[in-house]
Amino acid sequence: MHKLVLLVSILALGGCTAVVVGGTGTSSSERSASVVASDSAITTKIKGKLAADDIVSIFVIGVRTYKGTVTLSGSVGTIVARDRAERIARETSGVKMVNNQIVLEDKSR
Repeated sequence: MHKLVLLVSILALGGCTAVVVGGTGTSSSERSASVVASDSAITTKIKGKLAADDIVSIFVIGVRTYKGTVTLSGSVGTIVARDRAERIARETSGVKMVNNQIVLEDKSR
């Protein structure tokens, strides 16, 4: 009986691994390999532009891209820097939308 349970467990886990690693599901939230590559390229371009910019390069800004929608996160010292980061993202080829979650640092403390 223990061998049967062990065998069934191994087979069940093997099937789960294939689904997790292989991405064989048909959920609408999954991305094709080409979309993942495009999102990665967009993120890389934006990070490079932010690093090269005189205004925003001094701040740590997170960049995530999912199906062409870019989410910016982190904190900056001025509204100018926040707006600049958003503009840089919006002007990057392939970006469909920008979700700017960058917050202003509280300098009153």
